[in-house]
Amino acid sequence: MIGAFLTARAAPAGLRAIAVDGKVLRGSRTATAPAVTLLAAMDHTGTVLAQRQVDGKSNEIPAFAPLLDSLDLTGTVITADALHTQHAHGTYLQACGAHYLAVVKANHPGLFDRVRHLPWQEIGLGHYERTRAHHRQEIRRLKTAAFAHIDYPDAQQALQIVRWRRDFSTGKLAIERVYLITSLPPGAASGTQLAAWIKGHWEIENLLHHVRDRTFREDDSKIHTGHLPQVMAGLRNLAIGIHRQDGQTNITAALRHAARDCHRPLAALGLTG
Repeated sequence: MIGAFLTARAAPAGLRAIAVDGKVLRGSRTATAPAVTLLAAMDHTGTVLAQRQVDGKSNEIPAFAPLLDSLDLTGTVITADALHTQHAHGTYLQACGAHYLAVVKANHPGLFDRVRHLPWQEIGLGHYERTRAHHRQEIRRLKTAAFAHIDYPDAQQALQIVRWRRDFSTGKLAIERVYLITSLPPGAASGTQLAAWIKGHWEIENLLHHVRDRTFREDDSKIHTGHLPQVMAGLRNLAIGIHRQDGQTNITAALRHAARDCHRPLAALGLTG
């Protein structure tokens, strides 16, 4: 219900990017039960659209489709880490009218080898970005290749991201290559847009997980009975989503502002004039 409320409150335009990622609630661990893991679907602007508790005896993979079943995925691009690069997930998203950007790693060795051995040196650059922040310089280069016969449902393109990171304090240079596949056909999105979606996926850490940990001190919570950890996380998602949709970037400051007047939270929820 919280996800549906936030979805109705938003006004997306064009393709909407949704990140799927899990978070362990460390404070929910007890002597007899493991910590609760919640799988969330968050749009790249910071609004949680759906959340589901993962079976304690399983992992995130079986929870992927049930999590997204409550959403209208038409005209969306789903981003996730390599754990969710599963043939069944690709087939599911295709049937739902969604596109995907799927990270390819060695957990799919055949697909990984085929994508990384494409003639990338002969392929033109699709996007270039240089940034400088947090005592380091980073360069990102993206290339795309149309690929008609990738062994993955409805895959249309392969992507290569090369990242250079130089730490100014140590002088250390790190180079990383990341490979992805997507169901988006050539020309459906620019290299700049693809790069933004790939980078934007990890905003779920900064915009959601980090805020719940640092601002709400979620991992210190002693609420760990039944589904109560999921309920409390859902209420935190609601507060974060409301403030982000209202243009607030500092959630701590937004919470303080709302706490000074009991009418402000009600007005934000549309319950008062």
